[in-house]
Amino acid sequence: MRASTAEASASAHAVLGERIHVVGNSNAGKSTLAARLSKLLGLPLVELDAINWQPGWVGLNATAPHEFQSRLAAATSGDRWVVAGSYHSFAQRTFWGRLQTLVWLDLPRHLLVARMLKRSWARSRSRELLWGSNREKFWPQLMVWRRDESLLWWIVTQHARKRRELLAAMTDPRWRQIRFIRLTSTREVEQLVASLEASFKR
Repeated sequence: MRASTAEASASAHAVLGERIHVVGNSNAGKSTLAARLSKLLGLPLVELDAINWQPGWVGLNATAPHEFQSRLAAATSGDRWVVAGSYHSFAQRTFWGRLQTLVWLDLPRHLLVARMLKRSWARSRSRELLWGSNREKFWPQLMVWRRDESLLWWIVTQHARKRRELLAAMTDPRWRQIRFIRLTSTREVEQLVASLEASFKR
């Protein structure tokens, strides 16, 4: 018997709640999954990269951290949202106290590197605009000696640190109200979405 839309929505929301944070290393698929959850659950989508990155790849998190945190607070001031993006310390200070579910995309590092190479090449070829006014260049991503520009350097060197941070958060009593969902493969990501979609079909 097919559940009513209201019943299905209530079931899906019971699983994840209405304040969700999707985190992971670069190219893990945070924005993609968050957008899918936003659409499926009818929750507003907040993209932290869109808030952070200003014209010329100027990051508020580095140049104006108080302004960045203020904008995060404004974007998550409501009771319903899906947030995409890590920014670990800012997120903890700003909205983790009210967070219900954290979805951690803990995908293998080699997969993230492969995705980065494919996506960065495609973006540089198409000259896709990112967050309004920025364009990605491919070759600087490979220059690991230029840390401020290289996504390859970031993915490879920050993978272990990000994992340590999130494993520590999972056992930190400050965040006992948060349900942590750790997904370690693309198959597990699809299984999560499929299980939520199934609740609308019963």
